[in-house]
Amino acid sequence: MPLLTRSRTACQALTCALLLASLSLTACAKPPKARSAAAVARDDSAPDVVTYGQRDDVMRFGAELAARRGLDPAWVQQHLAESRFVPNVAKFIMPPPAGTAKNWALYRSRFVEPIRIRAGVAFWREHEKWLVRAQAMYGVPAEIVVGVIGVESIYGQQMGNFRVIDALATLSFDFPSGRKDRSAFFRDELEQFFVMAHSEGLSPLAPKGSYAGAMGMGQFMPSSWNKFAVDFDGDGHIDMSRSPADVIGSVAHFLAESGWQRDQPTRFAVNPPVDAADRAALLAPDILPSFTVQQFAERGAVLDEKATGHEGLLALVELQNGAAAPSYIAGTANFYAVTRYNWSSYYAMAVIDLGETVGRIHRAQP
Repeated sequence: MPLLTRSRTACQALTCALLLASLSLTACAKPPKARSAAAVARDDSAPDVVTYGQRDDVMRFGAELAARRGLDPAWVQQHLAESRFVPNVAKFIMPPPAGTAKNWALYRSRFVEPIRIRAGVAFWREHEKWLVRAQAMYGVPAEIVVGVIGVESIYGQQMGNFRVIDALATLSFDFPSGRKDRSAFFRDELEQFFVMAHSEGLSPLAPKGSYAGAMGMGQFMPSSWNKFAVDFDGDGHIDMSRSPADVIGSVAHFLAESGWQRDQPTRFAVNPPVDAADRAALLAPDILPSFTVQQFAERGAVLDEKATGHEGLLALVELQNGAAAPSYIAGTANFYAVTRYNWSSYYAMAVIDLGETVGRIHRAQP
């Protein structure tokens, strides 16, 4: 998902804001008549329902948010009062158990697989004109856009079933212990969510998404929605769950603003240095491109001949394969741009491999 990995990053984690098909578009653009939070808050002691209506800190946050953003405080507090604590959100945000080995081959198999490939070929065929337009406008190839949407939501098949306001409220006000506290990040996203709902004329109770609050086919976080989502089909609204054109344009726009370089590859094949110290030196900056082709050679890395004329910086990227030997690539600035969606080299390679696989099949068809 975009943008969880940057606070938010772009974010960005990954990233990684879109609305589900069940979104109610009948929500009023104008704020409702002012009502006190107590008038709409449910009883916090009701079975299986724990709302934030009786939390003074939450209502205070709503008032401050409204003042910062020029929103009706009653409208903001009314909907915050209806937001619920969701135990599964707190559970799913936790990292995997310590000691879990990374395995690129296993990770890849989750995304470059028959269901996503078939759905991707169909998506490309049906929406090719928008993919062509996005590439012309933003310089991002169809393969990359198709890869992102496939990894994020299987082209709209899995966009999340949590109410976004519940997910963001849970992580804003009851972030679980046991990992780095990111409640400040999620409070920012909750604020951005109210801005988005107001600008789109949506009820804040309607949008659904992931356990982290990411929405739609491209799984945009609210801050990314507000910065990068575009009305690519020109119908006057941004619909990231039911308008493939808007999704395609928004994903391409996000990547372009994240540093995508037109007509540049994402990576080159490489044999890493044999010497452990040289290899460690090239791996030190992680996925951030930091070395020239010459500096790779000086450290003993052997690049594919296609990289000979490459003028940009490169990153030596290691992909662990469990107990087997790691895989290595030399990532360009465009590889790094994909990681702004989700801060993970494994994620970026899955996006790239899925998109290239779909593209080969698409072009081979009559």
